[in-house]
Parts: sequence; structure tokens; C-alpha cells
Amino acid sequence: MINLYRKTAVIEGISYLILLFIAMPLKYFFNIPDAVKYFGWIHGILFLVFFVFLVLASIKYRWGLIRIGIYLIASVLPFVPFYLDKKLAQEYPE
Repeated sequence: MINLYRKTAVIEGISYLILLFIAMPLKYFFNIPDAVKYFGWIHGILFLVFFVFLVLASIKYRWGLIRIGIYLIASVLPFVPFYLDKKLAQEYPE
């Protein structure tokens, strides 16, 4: 379960970076709104999948509300999900 959560978190983090640093500049600097439209949808779906796996992992590993809150806040901060992924890899080695 933890590996599935970690992979989902990393993919969601990458989609967020694409949305922030590629799609949004395309929309606001080059007047290409389709990039945000499509990557926004992709990112939104990935975030929902991430949230489901976060809930499932938190139940399985009995994570507290503070930890869940940290992971949710981290999911909206660029690059932080990758740091937390390294921490989870150390805490739950394969």
C-alpha cells in the first residue's frame, strides 16, 4: 500500500509542477489556455486518486490527523512531495 501511495504522490507532484511551471505560463504569457484546461483536469483527477490513497494508507498505517494534514498541505507546495517521498522511503523500506 505504501508504495502505491508514494508513486501516486510523486505523479501528482509532477502534474502539479507541470501545471504551475508549464501550463500556467503558456496560458498567461502566450495566451494558450488549453494547456491549463487539460493539465488542470489531469492534475485534479490525480489529486483525487492521491487523496484516496492517502486515506487508505492512513487507515492501514494508523497515521494521525497531524500527519495526514502535513501530507495534504505538502501536496499543494511545489517540490515538498518529493522530500516527503524520501522520508517515507526511509520509514517504510521496501
